[in-house]
Amino acid sequence: MPSNIVLVTGVGGELGGKLLARLGNNPEFERVIGVDTSPPPKRVIARMGHAEFVRADIRNPLIAKIISTSKVDTVVHASTTAHPAGPARRVAIKEMNVIGTMRLLAACQRSPLVHKLVVKSTAAVYGASARSPAVFTEDSPLMPTSPRGFASDAVEMEGYVRGMQRRRPDIAVTVARFTNLIGPEVDTVTSRYFALPVVPTILGYDARMQLVHSADALSVLELATVRDLPGVYNVSGEGVLTLTQAIRRAGRVELPVPGPVLPTLAPLLRGANLVDFSRDQVRLLNYGRVVDTTKLKQEFGYTPRWSTREAFDDYVQGRALRPVIDGRPLSALVRKIALAAATGQASAH
Repeated sequence: MPSNIVLVTGVGGELGGKLLARLGNNPEFERVIGVDTSPPPKRVIARMGHAEFVRADIRNPLIAKIISTSKVDTVVHASTTAHPAGPARRVAIKEMNVIGTMRLLAACQRSPLVHKLVVKSTAAVYGASARSPAVFTEDSPLMPTSPRGFASDAVEMEGYVRGMQRRRPDIAVTVARFTNLIGPEVDTVTSRYFALPVVPTILGYDARMQLVHSADALSVLELATVRDLPGVYNVSGEGVLTLTQAIRRAGRVELPVPGPVLPTLAPLLRGANLVDFSRDQVRLLNYGRVVDTTKLKQEFGYTPRWSTREAFDDYVQGRALRPVIDGRPLSALVRKIALAAATGQASAH
């Protein structure tokens, strides 16, 4: 069934805002409504066509009124957060991820006009461990690293989505599990991590990384909105990069540290408002994560334009990252901190 009136959540963010602008310039839609607690960036507002912005919090039951009175038939849930860029209030993000999703899905379930739901999720739902498969498929078990992390929010959110599907089987649901987004304008823990002059890695590990360019992520959400493509899909660029390869391509200085030391360094980077390492991110640096995208290409009908390597190179060029000529002073400082942390741990035992 074709979409006519679309509601997009999370339009204050980069991906949701760009999707609002893309859909707002599509004459096939009678109306496109973007909701968030903050407006889209000015550059998005300037080119959002006939789309409109409504300041609303999806955690508030008012979202049900917006959906019903506007006669929304398609909902795109793009406000979920799995990879916050820097220090963030965990409680606020969890409320938006979980409570916000519950409110939104309840509103969709109650509205007889809603016939399509598109959900932005994350490949982090698969977790990362020594026992993980070499490649995750959409049927792989969902095993987030931490029961209290951002990835566990996504697992909980997907559970609510499946529950709604059972109660409203007439709603076509598309769930896109994105690997880590990258691109010149993307601000996530991944983009900040590779921009550090000295990049801490875990000694003895060289994780395989997969990335998806933000332009491909945008295209996938747009196609899922325009067409009826129900199902769960892994979304990533082709190929992989090892952590050390990515660091070299970004011109950074690698600093391998013992695994137990990285959580000690994390508060320092967080305190400097640089990178907020969660347990999920630390495990990803240990073991990596690779997903199978056969279903995306064969059933969804989309092949990403950017490979993992090309997406990463575009991020490096777009951010104008220059090779670090001499990272020795900062490297020496981090080594001292790591040594002090290791000594403290040894003395504690």
